[in-house]
Amino acid sequence: MIGLVVLGAAWYWIWGRTSSPPVPIVVVYDSPTCRCCARWVEHLHDQGVPTIVYQEADMERIKDRLGVPKAMRSCHTAQVGEYLIEGHVPAEDLKRLLAERPNVAGLAVPGMPLSTPGMAMPGAPIEPYDVVAFQKDGSVWVYARH
Repeated sequence: MIGLVVLGAAWYWIWGRTSSPPVPIVVVYDSPTCRCCARWVEHLHDQGVPTIVYQEADMERIKDRLGVPKAMRSCHTAQVGEYLIEGHVPAEDLKRLLAERPNVAGLAVPGMPLSTPGMAMPGAPIEPYDVVAFQKDGSVWVYARH
């Protein structure tokens, strides 16, 4: 019983004093030669999202194994809990996904829009883009507009 009290106090001390629960670790698969992927991971870290990165030479094999629909594919793929994250999804949308827990396979920013986290360059024009929610059967809908 004392162990449970100590565990509860430790949980409160570490996480209970913040306004939001801790974000689970995001497992990222990217190409060792892709600089924008590394910048996206930096964006996640800046927003308090922990990551583990695995560099893979054959990203299509990873995407096929995880079931990422072809139309959703981008340069890197991530997993967080039961969700897939494809491409340059902003940390705020990833956090919203984890808070709301919708019945989707994941979120994607298909292609590589220039204004997304990891792609944006200082002074470059803003290019609007959508984050889409998707199912493994390929159905999609807009989850967020940026």
